[in-house]
Amino acid sequence: MTDRLSPRLSGAFSAPHPAFVAFITAGDGDTAANLDALVAGGADVIELGMPFTDPMADGPAIQSANLRSLAAGTTTADVLRMASEFRSRHPDVPLVLMGYANPMIRRGPEWFADAAAAAGVDGVICVDIPPEEDEALGPALRARGIAPIRLATPTTDAARLPRVLEGSEGFVYYVSVAGITGKQQAAIDSIEANVARIKQSTDLPVAVGFGVRTPEQAAAIARVADGVVVGSAFVDLVGEFGKDAPERLRELTSAMVGAIRSARERQET
Repeated sequence: MTDRLSPRLSGAFSAPHPAFVAFITAGDGDTAANLDALVAGGADVIELGMPFTDPMADGPAIQSANLRSLAAGTTTADVLRMASEFRSRHPDVPLVLMGYANPMIRRGPEWFADAAAAAGVDGVICVDIPPEEDEALGPALRARGIAPIRLATPTTDAARLPRVLEGSEGFVYYVSVAGITGKQQAAIDSIEANVARIKQSTDLPVAVGFGVRTPEQAAAIARVADGVVVGSAFVDLVGEFGKDAPERLRELTSAMVGAIRSARERQET
């Protein structure tokens, strides 16, 4: 499982255990302290959400985080500054930006790709640019060594999957439910079958997200996937605890990482 662009992402998914990908929204609370807490807890990859007015893939928790961030005046320039400062503090931890097309391409894909590369970003998830419109952003990212990370879903059938995988880098993000981020979660049998189906068509790692909120859920997914993505559970902590969130984030990250690694160790014994 290799990443053709980002050595940091490649390293995160080459470890003997599944990668843990932790998401928070930029500008929601003390972002620097929150990011540092995720790293301190053992997160393998950081996913930083770019606040947007219409986050169509996100449920109430992340929608609320977007609104809090935007109300605080967070801009795209602020997000890139946070990314750059994160990179200076954590030179070896992979960083992925997740967001929507408008903030990424309104000034041209080359501008965004240049700015993201300068900030030390390893990958970008753009939810609302489909594979058929890859030219809108993908070539600019790949030219600067940034992985365009594609989403596959339970409704991505055999006819469409090759198009989703074409040009994808870093890892494939399998969205485990046909819906938004939040509390719903697919049955583990369905996740296992779909991860296996995707892996038959690509050598990229497959990370599973949407609806993963507890260490027990993360452990179950770790037995069948290359990575586990958790977002809403962290965002809820930021919303509830504000400036006191970092220690809560560190604790939950540590619990998630411990569960993931123990699950794979038990599976291999």
